Amino acid sequence: MESTPHHILVVDDDTRLRGLLQRFLSDNGFVVSQAADAAEARQALVSLEFDLLIVDVMMPGEDGMSLTRSLRETRDLPILMLTAMGEAEDRIGGLSSGADDYLSKPFDPRELLLRINAILRRTRRPEAPADGGDAPEMLNLGACVYDVRREALMKGEEAVRLTPAEAALLKELARHPGEILSRDELAVATGVSRNLRTVDVQVTRLRKKIESDLRLPRYLQTVRGKGYMLMPE
Repeated sequence: MESTPHHILVVDDDTRLRGLLQRFLSDNGFVVSQAADAAEARQALVSLEFDLLIVDVMMPGEDGMSLTRSLRETRDLPILMLTAMGEAEDRIGGLSSGADDYLSKPFDPRELLLRINAILRRTRRPEAPADGGDAPEMLNLGACVYDVRREALMKGEEAVRLTPAEAALLKELARHPGEILSRDELAVATGVSRNLRTVDVQVTRLRKKIESDLRLPRYLQTVRGKGYMLMPE
């Protein structure tokens, strides 16, 4: 049985680029919708379900970073940013706003396709175990509990909303509790970026959802000069 094609929303004020991306991605098996600005994107999100957003940073009215920050308050929808700004600080800013990846214009469409597929692989959710199976492994992280099997972070009865990049980072750390993982190892394993500062950004964001005191992290620890380590109770 064939799987349902992924539905992508391209948000960019450049009509020509939107058309090119729609044709290219459609040729590669995706269903593609378009939005010329943040307002149109919000309208589309009300009525349609999407698997990934491609969002331009520089748009008239509300820019892509503002849109991404707003969406992150209520959704964990994967977001890939496109922008003409390619400096490191711009990339950090985009990822800090909640984007899962960042691609500078001009770009090779083949690289865009690779990044999209990498994001979709990371964000694919496994099915819950069938009744009667082994109990899922749990990692206690203070007020939170991480269900390793379901890849879910819970706080009491409520699920803690994670971005796909945060979920990928926590999943990798949870595979090696008590072990030091270098930033380079985490970058490669999670696919968030080979820029090591990007890993630091994702760690900081994840800590905000786990730790009670960001100045003295108890569960997601920094090992100076070596990397990071998850220390469940």
